[in-house]
Amino acid sequence: MWEYSDKVKEHFKNPKNVGSIENADAIGEAGALSCGDKLKLYLKIENNVIVDAKFQTFGCGSAVAASSVLTEMVIGKTIEEARKITNKQIAEALDGLPPEKMHCSVMGREALEDALKNYTGEDWEELTDDDYEEGSMIICHCFGVSEKNIIDAIVENGAKTLDDVSKITSAGLACGRCRENIEKIIKKYVKVEKSEKLNPVQKIIKINNVIENVISPELQKDFGDIELVNVEGNNVYVKLKGHCSTCANAKMTLKNFVETKLKELVDDELVVCNE
Repeated sequence: MWEYSDKVKEHFKNPKNVGSIENADAIGEAGALSCGDKLKLYLKIENNVIVDAKFQTFGCGSAVAASSVLTEMVIGKTIEEARKITNKQIAEALDGLPPEKMHCSVMGREALEDALKNYTGEDWEELTDDDYEEGSMIICHCFGVSEKNIIDAIVENGAKTLDDVSKITSAGLACGRCRENIEKIIKKYVKVEKSEKLNPVQKIIKINNVIENVISPELQKDFGDIELVNVEGNNVYVKLKGHCSTCANAKMTLKNFVETKLKELVDDELVVCNE
């Protein structure tokens, strides 16, 4: 069971600024009902200052709380000041959110960004907290983890997998949107020992270890799993289980994740086949 702060509970039970604004100057949206959470943010702006904000949301208690506190944060701020609000600050205003619920603060930030783009008619770069190192791209916006933080986890702390990086930095533990970029950084900085010298038995053992310890835990996060069926030369036969077996993106999962990880950690000539 997740632990929620008193502020989260208060904003959920008694949310502020619920509703819509007639003739709003800016409207922003984020999330999707298919993913469980959706937010619509309305802003009234006078002389470059946000004088009113209201929201409509469909989602969990954390989504309601994050949306509620966001409206309180933006009222009275200039557009320039509002642009500097980060999802980390939204979470901090609630005295923190569980890692599994940080995506709710991200949704708030994205709705605010969408609203301000709607008002100004121009794109603007993602802004970061002052705590972030200047010039360091933020990879995980849920936890404010920079590219340098991830590289340090790999180079200085020996992280070799997404799981390792997440344990050290928390990156990738919330909404999951950054995982693909984390994988790219890992591939760039982790020196992988290829299996040219492995005999067939050793290769099968290594393939099985990677499936059990690297690939399976990631698929289980989405209520899926995988089983090694057979290895014939460089052809690896696997069986997707759980949610993965019925997912419309099963083939993409096999090629983009399973095969990529096996090529990276075992042998770049391996081909994954669905049993």
